[in-house]
Amino acid sequence: MENSEKVELEKMVLAPYIQKSTALRGKYRYVGGNQFRHALSTFAILLDYHYVDPILLKASFIHDVFEDSKCVTSNEIINLDSDGSEVYKLVIEVTRTNEETKDQFLERILIKGSKKAKILKCADRISNLTDLHYDIFDKQFVHKYIEETKKWVYRMALEVNENMLIELKDIIRRREDYLKITSHIWPLIKKGR
Repeated sequence: MENSEKVELEKMVLAPYIQKSTALRGKYRYVGGNQFRHALSTFAILLDYHYVDPILLKASFIHDVFEDSKCVTSNEIINLDSDGSEVYKLVIEVTRTNEETKDQFLERILIKGSKKAKILKCADRISNLTDLHYDIFDKQFVHKYIEETKKWVYRMALEVNENMLIELKDIIRRREDYLKITSHIWPLIKKGR
């Protein structure tokens, strides 16, 4: 971490957003753990890419809170601090509505999303792809998730951070290689043999 980044982080008040993200503790992830840990992972990915923007980092903690929890309100986020309103707007920008298909949601972010929304979605997808384990998800889901990433998230990363694109491609290549290597034994993997 650069000294200037350390100085910027020291100025940020992140604790209220971390506290709100604890609403995700009980939200189970198929890969194990919970959505709270995923939020922390997304935050860590952003730091790893040297993002020290307070709106982006605060939103990373709660980016799934409205999809996965009903106990946090918009007013609670807006009133957390002076950034609350902007953080809320960013979180809503990366929140899928009930009316949207996954493709419509990702297309909306790609076409209409702010730069911060695209960065946050890329970090979120890196975290999700890292947790895409073959002993948990079936082959069709893994394949669909890979294709969805290539179609929408690659293009977001190309716009906002080419290093994120490189990481996304590396993760996808490893997942695809594994799918090819194990295609003949996939049924046995799913059965736990």
